[in-house]
Amino acid sequence: MLMVYVASPFSEGDRQGNVERQNAMANVLLNEGYLPFSPLIMGDAMEQMQPRMWEEWMEACYGWLSRCDALLRLEGESVGADLEMKEAARLGIPIVFNVAELQALEGQ
Repeated sequence: MLMVYVASPFSEGDRQGNVERQNAMANVLLNEGYLPFSPLIMGDAMEQMQPRMWEEWMEACYGWLSRCDALLRLEGESVGADLEMKEAARLGIPIVFNVAELQALEGQ
């Protein structure tokens, strides 16, 4: 089962909508037989309990990402998600933009 990191906007635009969109994709991935990692699920809940610096969150995200098999990038402007893509590329982790690309990657 491939573990897939979902990267998408968080603080740009509608924050709650961004969290819900990432969670919806995580459900799609789970339904398709993947093990999704949605950093916004954890980050949003934890941030409400104890605010942290953006750099702390990015460091945690890089740690989670390093354990994943692929990164799925949802559309939308996001400095953090763009940096996560750069880190995935540096680590040799494949980057996809939809479930069909993920399925094609798995079929290789």
